[in-house]
Amino acid sequence: MRKILTLFLSFWVLTTINAQDIYNIDRIQEIKIYFEDENWDQTLDSLKKEGTKKRIKADVKLNGRMYKDCGVRFKGNSSYNNARNVFGRKMPINIKSDYTSDSQTFPGGFTRLKLANGFRDPSFVREVLSYEIARKYMSAPKCNFSHVYINDEYYGLYTNVESINETFLKEHFENQDALLVKCDPEYSLKPPAKCPKNANKATLEFMGFDSLCYKGTYETKSDKQDYKSLIALTKILKDNPSKAKSVLDIDRTLWMLAYNNVLVNLDSYSGRLAHNYYMAKDQSGRWVPLIWDLNLCFGGFRFDGTGKPLDNPGMIKMSPFIHYKNPERPLIQKILTIPRYRKTYIAHMRTIINENFKNNSYMTRARRLQSIVDLAVKNDESKFYSYASFKENLTKSSKAGKAQIIGLEELMKPRIDFLLSHPVLQKTPPKLSSVQHKRKADGVTILCKAENAERVFVAYRYEKYGYFKKKPLKDDGEHNDFRAGDGFYGADIEFKPGMQYYILAENEDAVMLNPERAEFEFHEIK
Repeated sequence: MRKILTLFLSFWVLTTINAQDIYNIDRIQEIKIYFEDENWDQTLDSLKKEGTKKRIKADVKLNGRMYKDCGVRFKGNSSYNNARNVFGRKMPINIKSDYTSDSQTFPGGFTRLKLANGFRDPSFVREVLSYEIARKYMSAPKCNFSHVYINDEYYGLYTNVESINETFLKEHFENQDALLVKCDPEYSLKPPAKCPKNANKATLEFMGFDSLCYKGTYETKSDKQDYKSLIALTKILKDNPSKAKSVLDIDRTLWMLAYNNVLVNLDSYSGRLAHNYYMAKDQSGRWVPLIWDLNLCFGGFRFDGTGKPLDNPGMIKMSPFIHYKNPERPLIQKILTIPRYRKTYIAHMRTIINENFKNNSYMTRARRLQSIVDLAVKNDESKFYSYASFKENLTKSSKAGKAQIIGLEELMKPRIDFLLSHPVLQKTPPKLSSVQHKRKADGVTILCKAENAERVFVAYRYEKYGYFKKKPLKDDGEHNDFRAGDGFYGADIEFKPGMQYYILAENEDAVMLNPERAEFEFHEIK
C-alpha cells in the first residue's frame, strides 16, 4: 500500500510540475518543435510572404510533454523581417495547440505560444520586465523565457509571451467570448480610396460609418465581424468625449497612456504607428484597452510621431503631454483635455515612477532577470548581439545592427529626474490616510482623512465590471466622531456584499487616489 502511495505521490508531483504555469519566470521553458516537412523553413517563409496566417503541422514537446499536430507559423513584422533579411536566423514563432484538435491545450488551458526573438534588445529583458511592470496597473500578458529547439537542433533563447485571446479574456474578463479587436494595421489590406488619410493607423479616429475604412486596421478576433460598436466609440471620442466613460474604460486608458509615456514605449498607440494594442469589451459594455508587444519598450523604438526619430536627449525629455494637441490621437487629445482625467493621468505617472523607478527597483529586477538567462544567452549561438552587449545594455547603449539601443538605466535615470522636475509633477497632490468603512444597519459609512484637498469622493460599484460611481465625502462631522473642519471626510452609501470602492481627493492642481493603483485595485466590503 505504501509503495502504491509513493508511486501515486511521485506521479502527482511530476504532473504538478508539468502543469505549472508555463509562464513561471524562474524556470526557462523547453520547447521542442518537430516538423515532418524537411523544407519547413522555406514553407513558413512562403506563407509569411503571402501575408496569410496559414500554418503547417508540427509536434511540439513542451517541458517534456508531447502535443501532436500543432499549427506553427512565423509571426511579427520588423522582428521577422530583420531576423530573416539581416541575420538569416531565429525568426519569431507562433504555435497553436488546438490546430487540429479543439480540446488540446497547453498547461493552464493556454492554446498559443508566442515566441519573440529579442529583436533590438541586447539586454534581453525589455519584454519580460515591461510586462511585469504593466501587470501592476492593468490587465496584461504574462511573459518569460524559453529554450527553443527545432527537430532537436537548438534554435535559440526566446521570450515566451501570453497571447491575448479567449483564454486571456476568460481570466481577465470572465468571458472568453468577449468582443476583442486587435488594433494593428494589416498593411496588405488597403482601405478604399474614399477613406480618410489615417484609415491605415489604429488611432481611434472617426473614419465615417463604412466598416471598410476600419477593417484593415482593426481586426476583430471573435466570430462577430461587427465594427458598429468600435465606430460608435470613435464617434463619441470625436464629438462628445465627456460622454466617453459610458463606452470606454477611462481609467484603464489613462494607465496605458501613463505607462507608454513614462517607459518611452513608442511602438504603441503613443508613437508614430499608433498600434500594438487590443480593445476588449468587458461585461459592462465598455471598451478596455490592452497593451501589447513590448519588446521595444524603454526606448527601443524612437519615433514619437512628431517628426524625425528622437535622439537620446529627446527620449529622456519627451513631454508627458506628447500629442496633447494632436487630433490624430483622440485618446490623448480628447481625454486629457478633461481636467480630472488629466490630473488622474499625472497621478498614475507619479505612481509608476515611485513604485518602479524612483526607488531603482526596475534595475534590481532587470539584473535578476538577466541572471536567470545569463548562461543561456552566453551559449546561444543564434543570438543577434554579443554577450558583452547583453551585459552592458542594462546601463549603456549597445549596437544592434546599424542602430544604437539605449541602455535601460542610461534612459530611465535621467528621464525620471526630468519627469519629477516637470511642472505638472511638481504640483502638490492631496494626502489621504485613515481610509475605512463601517457597516451600519441601513448601509455603510466610508471615512478617510484628507489634507490639501478641495474635493473628496468615494468611487464605488456593486458589480465587478461596472462603472465606478462617485459620491462626495463631506468634512461636516456628521459621519464620524470628530468635528467639522478637522480633515476627516465621510458619507453613507447603500451596502451590497462584495461592493468595491476607492477614494479620490482633488485640488486645483492634482489628484490623489487610495489605493494609488485604483481603479485596477480597490477596497472591497464583503
